[in-house]
Amino acid sequence: MLRKLVNRFYELMDQLPETVTIRQLHAPDLAEAEDKLFMFLSGWLGGPALYIEKYGHPRLRQRHIHFAIGEAERDQWMLCMTRALDELEIDYALKMNLLDAFYKTADFMRNR
Repeated sequence: MLRKLVNRFYELMDQLPETVTIRQLHAPDLAEAEDKLFMFLSGWLGGPALYIEKYGHPRLRQRHIHFAIGEAERDQWMLCMTRALDELEIDYALKMNLLDAFYKTADFMRNR
């Protein structure tokens, strides 16, 4: 289910005209970004710490500091994640908890 979420997240980022700003922050090929987000979320959600095993501590802000991330970018990221979560058949309370946690993390990433 996690792989499906991440794949759909990046499909939406690639397709939605309202997410062009964050799409332009990524490489033309989203495969590496998909793999990294999948690995990160695996550990973040309590599963295997795949990202840490391969890349070390995530240091999210440090790894994203060279990207201009403001409210618009945060909201575009959340739009993709919200829509991707909407398409999964998961418990409503779980979905709301995930959206809250994703929003807090996305907001923490703002550097502009």
